[in-house]
Amino acid sequence: MEYNKPLPKLNADSKPFWSGCREHELRFQKCNKCGLIRWPPSIICPKCHSRDVQWIVASGRGKVYSFVVYHIAYQPAFKDDLPYTVAIVELEEGPHLLTNIVNCSPDDVSCDMPVKVMWDDVTEEFSLPKFEPA
Repeated sequence: MEYNKPLPKLNADSKPFWSGCREHELRFQKCNKCGLIRWPPSIICPKCHSRDVQWIVASGRGKVYSFVVYHIAYQPAFKDDLPYTVAIVELEEGPHLLTNIVNCSPDDVSCDMPVKVMWDDVTEEFSLPKFEPA
């Protein structure tokens, strides 16, 4: 089966995140100086400017911070998914992740709704983290 939707572009900063997703792990950078867990990844901590970083595995639990329901496919590959929910999920560890809410009617999504990660294995190279009601 061919996957015809856009996929992430890997770079040196994001490669560990997407490698973790392939293994069904949400990996984020944690600053070893101030403890900030951050997304997106970067070479320096935006809080204290340290370059001392480690990658941690997040729990995959969080809550809907904000969301929108798409009723028009602005990219033709998403036409068969309508309507679908795009959300910012606030993870327990702190980072906010732009993602989809699945296995839930768009009418049932609400801010602060508890969610957990699920994995959409779209190609051999990519597993996309999506979220469903917890």
